[in-house]
Amino acid sequence: MLTGYLDYHRATVLWKISDLTQGQLAATAVPTSSLTLAGIVKHLALVEDSWFTERFAGQPMPVPFTDIDWDADPDWEFRTAALDSTEWLVRRYQEACERSRAVVDAAASLDAESKKPRRQSEKPFTLRWVLMHMVEETARHNGHADLLREAIDGASGE
Repeated sequence: MLTGYLDYHRATVLWKISDLTQGQLAATAVPTSSLTLAGIVKHLALVEDSWFTERFAGQPMPVPFTDIDWDADPDWEFRTAALDSTEWLVRRYQEACERSRAVVDAAASLDAESKKPRRQSEKPFTLRWVLMHMVEETARHNGHADLLREAIDGASGE
């Protein structure tokens, strides 16, 4: 059920950006925010790899997230996404989701523990916790995507 909900929200993200130009993906559409659909997709690719690949599986982050000075530029993915083509953003997100699915498939159970612990307590995360967090993260950004897409061309829905 967890992977089903997560895959549903992953597919919704991709639907929200379908048939849009790079310029439309870079549109802010909400005057009080710099958030873009491109930024959301790049951010979601980052968090897929951060949670599943890096933290849970203990593997290195894939390119392009390996050489970023996150302390100096904590919003790098949001800031740079308008420079990325629609095709690159979609491919990068799909590849990140595939890596995440492979990590989930390789785990012994939902109670399997992460290779990297929490920063605050040094306790590991369970796969169940990571999946729930990613459902929440992806669903929350789908809400942002709903508003942005509707402002761009009137498209709405799930």
